[in-house]
Amino acid sequence: MAELKMPEINTVLIAGNLTRDPVYRTTSNGTPVVNFYIASNRRYRDGQGQWQEDVCYVGVVAWNRLAEDCRNNLRKGSAVLVDGELQSRTLRLEDGSLRTIVEIKAHRIQFLNKVRSANGRSTSPAPNVDEMREESSFEERLEDEFPPLRADGEEGVNV
Repeated sequence: MAELKMPEINTVLIAGNLTRDPVYRTTSNGTPVVNFYIASNRRYRDGQGQWQEDVCYVGVVAWNRLAEDCRNNLRKGSAVLVDGELQSRTLRLEDGSLRTIVEIKAHRIQFLNKVRSANGRSTSPAPNVDEMREESSFEERLEDEFPPLRADGEEGVNV
């Protein structure tokens, strides 16, 4: 009997608003990275016909030029459309316990808020920004994939 091979698909597309300002930093080799959370709301009618709202909080990480553009354009409450892939990493907390984080590694982010020009007029949303990929050594890629973060966003120790 032939073996069934599952397709390797890992794609996420989600829209939401930032729950707080993005946290920007650079890795030890100078690679820019930004982390932020978005809240994605879903409205639905319950069994009694009443409107309910469900909120999903999702972490997002962006690298290189995309991280810099996020730092310059996003603030708490900013509306974004994120296209990326799910990734997980395990962190060791200060008390020695382990915590697994699942987040979206952004490939593209569309800034949905209107941009104010110098004369105060609203213009169309900021342009779509694609992540710029650079060739790097295995060690740099490993550091990029597992940056030293604690659960609260501060620097910590990875497992």
